[in-house]
Amino acid sequence: MTEDLTAIRVDHFYAHPPAKVWRALTDPELMAQWLMPNSFRLEIGHEFTFTTDPRPNVDFDGIVYCRVLEIEPGKLLKISWSDGKKADWTVSWRLESEGRGTRVFLDHEGFDPDDTAQQFSRKIMGGGWRTHHFTKIADLLETMP
Repeated sequence: MTEDLTAIRVDHFYAHPPAKVWRALTDPELMAQWLMPNSFRLEIGHEFTFTTDPRPNVDFDGIVYCRVLEIEPGKLLKISWSDGKKADWTVSWRLESEGRGTRVFLDHEGFDPDDTAQQFSRKIMGGGWRTHHFTKIADLLETMP
C-alpha cells in the first residue's frame, strides 16, 4: 500500500458513549484542553482561530484560521484549517458508535504532495494527532462527568 501524501487519517476507539465524545470534541473549553485555545462555536460558517506557539522554522505564526464547514450533531464536524498563507486544509472528525464506546475517525486533508514544507507539516501533525491529541482526549474523557 502506498502512503497517502495528501492526508492524515487516524481512527481511535474510546470506551465512552458518542454523546460524551462529541462534547469533548466540540465544547470550546474542552477543545482547548486537548487541542489549542480557540474561539470555536458549533455553528456552520463560523470563522474562528486556534492559537499556539509560533514555529518560525516552517513560517508558522501560531495562528490557525478555521471555519466550520459541516456539522451532523453527534456524528460529524468538518472545519477548514489554514495558516493564512499556503496551507488550505480540512479536518473532520466522524464518530461511530461501537459496542459500548465510540470510534473517532480523523481526516486532515489537502496537503500538497509536491510541497516540501507541507509534507514536513503532514508528518509532524500526523504524529501529533496520533500520539498527543488522541491521548489528551482519552485523558479528558476520564475526568469528564
